[in-house]
Amino acid sequence: MSQLNVLLLHPDPLTRQSLRARLSGVEFLRVLGEAVSAFEALEMLEHIPYGVIVTGVALEGEADGFELAQMLSGRKHKPALVFIAEDEGPAFTAFEMGATDYLLWPVNEERFEKTVERLRQFRAHYKEIPVPAHWNDPDAEVDEEATVRVRLGEDEEDRFLKALSQAWEYTSQARQVDIEKLAVTMDGRTLLIPYNQVVFIEAYEDYSYVHTANQKFLTSYRLKNLEDRLRMFRFFRVHRKYLVNLDMVTEIASLPGSNFMLRTAGKTRIELPISRRRVAELKKMLGL
Repeated sequence: MSQLNVLLLHPDPLTRQSLRARLSGVEFLRVLGEAVSAFEALEMLEHIPYGVIVTGVALEGEADGFELAQMLSGRKHKPALVFIAEDEGPAFTAFEMGATDYLLWPVNEERFEKTVERLRQFRAHYKEIPVPAHWNDPDAEVDEEATVRVRLGEDEEDRFLKALSQAWEYTSQARQVDIEKLAVTMDGRTLLIPYNQVVFIEAYEDYSYVHTANQKFLTSYRLKNLEDRLRMFRFFRVHRKYLVNLDMVTEIASLPGSNFMLRTAGKTRIELPISRRRVAELKKMLGL
């Protein structure tokens, strides 16, 4: 039986050490990394095909375990998530977000065995992307319907990748402009938020929070990409961390120290330092 790679995600090193000891005796699991924040975990997922993430609810940084689950919900090969916590209060939320299990920590051996059994059942249907045998074995038989790997020269490869990138960018932009909605994932569902319901967007490392009047959604979009995409819909980059829907702005007020505050429609208030040059440009766009 092939093993599932396990990532231990928890801010407490003693908890990670205890988890590693518990999992070392499970033949189909292999602990292959530790992290303390959701974004460290996402970085590691880019390089290692983890089949299981054992995570705390509270993590270092701004994103917690539930926000990590939200970011992973749209993945085709989504790993099993086992939450560990000191109380059972958030358990319902964890299972709503697709958790394989939720453990009160520390956990006794009998309860831990139930988690192992659930992961064994998960392993039975979990499929990693297979590597075609003929990539490593030139003598292997090749199915006529299989994908053929074509070797390109260095110059040909560069031209091909550039053309592919341009084509993808063009088609992506065309799709985005057509629907005038922003796709976000929440609780395993994909929601389409109309641009005119977005109040502002906040950069967070390589991700961003999309704020509406009543909710915020952690997304995998970079703020720069959203700025380019939403500029024609009257979104303005007022700060390196914020992109604001100008149709939601109701007031620009001066603050001490040559700073300015933007107040938006509803109860949402954003207070940002804006250079005088940016303020002039903003007022011009608003017709003030």
